Amino acid sequence: MKGVVISVFVMVAMVQFMVEVEGSMTCEKVTTALTPCLPYLTTGGGVPSQECCTGVGNLQKMARSTTDRQVACDCAKQSAARIPAIREDAAASLPAKCNLPVDFPISKTTDCTK
Repeated sequence: MKGVVISVFVMVAMVQFMVEVEGSMTCEKVTTALTPCLPYLTTGGGVPSQECCTGVGNLQKMARSTTDRQVACDCAKQSAARIPAIREDAAASLPAKCNLPVDFPISKTTDCTK
């Protein structure tokens, strides 16, 4: 019986570890989440698509830790640097247009370490 209890605890610990690893932020996740926003970010007009807002919301949910948020920030800045047509004002207004609270400025010059 004691062996069964230990086995259960080990399995629970392994599942928790797997969930934590899967939750880590990657540039691929950031790109996937933000790609639907490109039309809005490059034109700055109108409202972002529902797919864009869903992606931004999902990204916000995935970036739970400080490290995840820093990785997401760095990845978004790297992607934005490769697309010069992205409008700074559109990027800054994206969270508000999607009704998502963000407590930091969205900008190509945002310091991702803070």
